[in-house]
Amino acid sequence: MPKMFGTDGVRGLANRDLTARLALDLGDAAVRVLGKAGEEQGSQPEGRRRALVGRDTRVSGDFLASALSAGMAAGGFDVIDAGIIPTPGVAFLTSVLNVEMGAVISASHNPMPDNGIKFFARGGFKLPDAKEDEIEAVLGQDWDRPTGAGVGRVSHDTVTATNLYIDHLVSSIAPLNPDKTQPKPLRGLKIVADCANGATSVVAPEALRRAGADVIVINASPDGYNINKHAGSTHPEQLQAMVKATDAAMGVAFDGDADRCLAVDEDGNMVNGDQIMGILARAKKESGKLADNTLVVTVMSNLGLKLALKDMGIKTVQTAVGDRYVLEEMLRGGYTLGGEQSGHVINREFATTGDGTLTALTLCNEVVRSGKSLKELAADFPQLPQTLVNVPNVDKMAATTNAAVQAAVEKESKLLGDTGRVLLRPSGTEPLVRVMAEAATQEQADEVCARLAKVVADELAL
Repeated sequence: MPKMFGTDGVRGLANRDLTARLALDLGDAAVRVLGKAGEEQGSQPEGRRRALVGRDTRVSGDFLASALSAGMAAGGFDVIDAGIIPTPGVAFLTSVLNVEMGAVISASHNPMPDNGIKFFARGGFKLPDAKEDEIEAVLGQDWDRPTGAGVGRVSHDTVTATNLYIDHLVSSIAPLNPDKTQPKPLRGLKIVADCANGATSVVAPEALRRAGADVIVINASPDGYNINKHAGSTHPEQLQAMVKATDAAMGVAFDGDADRCLAVDEDGNMVNGDQIMGILARAKKESGKLADNTLVVTVMSNLGLKLALKDMGIKTVQTAVGDRYVLEEMLRGGYTLGGEQSGHVINREFATTGDGTLTALTLCNEVVRSGKSLKELAADFPQLPQTLVNVPNVDKMAATTNAAVQAAVEKESKLLGDTGRVLLRPSGTEPLVRVMAEAATQEQADEVCARLAKVVADELAL
């Protein structure tokens, strides 16, 4: 039986794969594993355990949040429903509100019909694999549930939660002055923010404006159905056009739950997560805040980033794909910055997980502080030509064991030598294999990727 938890929680088609019953059972199982709720039966209100629930703007989030909260409350936890709030907002609030756990209902950058549930432990950290396995093991089991005064309540507090989070974000680049006035470090910076009609539609524009930026906002009118639709980090075309049309200094694009951020320079060129990490890593090194002068990246990060950082005296440590694995390595080595090419950037000085709005604020701050344009800053981190092809409808788990596929990978790797590389990666959230090639020229990268993708499609077809 395949594992229920993927690289980013439980995810699937809402009301088909991810049902209200499953959400209810997940809430019930999570309180058993993360809080040992049975021990709280009969406790007084001041001793009760609490959980926090937030969600993105998908219409299915309504019934899933209700079901998840019901499962937690039935297990004896008082639940704070923070409403629509970015995933990193739930992580932050879990760390500061003295709750036992947090939960987010979101499918991030996936299409609107999908949804997902992921948990944060006390302190705001994503769960390790072992803890998710424990939740899955007790899912749907009967146990001695609390009764009477032992059952939990569900309260709603969207405004307080959102304001606490925005205050935290702005303070990352603009700590309050001694007289309690708010500095405006981004004053004079004209920026376009594409909120993907997602969870940061209120948070990001407000945080950027409070930091002093002149913000032009697009795709911040969620209706439950338009999240990520031709918008945000997966569809940046509108943002690129708007930056050029308004003569903005730059633009930022978020995904549905705002745990990632990509950028656009003044000419409408994309600035990816690798380049953003490079800019922020150099800035932290210069300020003495880059622990061990090391940036944590994944196997998907471009070879160009690593070469540029090496010339700057910055080391890289590589992990498997997934911001949870980046964070695990950061905690293990005591590192302060890491992330993914996709735009997940973890800044441990201020966050326990990838935070797109925080990334946007710190990137904007570096543009202003350096006196350089985003285009100039990004140019210091040139990217080798890279091609990525998603091969759907295949047995993704066989990608690392099929002899023909592995022989093709070895052949293409020898062909590229030190001038590039290839990578096959089963998706953690979708039924497909990602095929990536880097090479000295775009033509070569395209050719290598096309050949490998054909082998994968032929050999692993379902």
